[in-house]
Amino acid sequence: MSVSLVKGQKISLDKSGSGLSRVRMGLGWDAIKKKGLFGKRDQEIDLDASCVLFAGDGIADVIYFGKLTSEDGSVRHTGDNLTGEGDGDDESVIVDLSAVPAHVTSLVFTVSSFSGQTFNEVENAFCRLVDETTNAEMARFTLTGGGTHTAMVMSRLYRHDSAWKMSAIGEPCEGRTLKDMLPAIAAHA
Repeated sequence: MSVSLVKGQKISLDKSGSGLSRVRMGLGWDAIKKKGLFGKRDQEIDLDASCVLFAGDGIADVIYFGKLTSEDGSVRHTGDNLTGEGDGDDESVIVDLSAVPAHVTSLVFTVSSFSGQTFNEVENAFCRLVDETTNAEMARFTLTGGGTHTAMVMSRLYRHDSAWKMSAIGEPCEGRTLKDMLPAIAAHA
């Protein structure tokens, strides 16, 4: 059963007792239909999912469309969606929790508009955590409200003692690339 998260809410990933080992953070969005003189028309929105691995306050690794796999192989981006076309997850990051090195304390997931389009042009944006073994959705965080920002810090997976937890962040920020967003992302390490 999936939990619908609100901004700031946290959940434990170990409650099921199922020995969760692999998860997928799926991110999805749609472009708002533009209204023109001859009716509505489709547009394309190129949002990019990224993941920053932190060891305490320091960056241990980054995953994005230009670097699809972490150095240790525990985190893998499934590829770049340039349009937001299709239903479901537009981009995903798969995490092998059992293989994440012990020094990595958190993983922060973001989405940014490489082309500089704002979230006023995006609808139905969400991130969801899926158990990769069973394909069951565990948690979903739906974004509402649009905005003039070009990026968002979506969520965070983090270790608490020996257990993994998830936190819904939903913080707007500016930046077309992961590098542009690093100061906002680091605040959630």
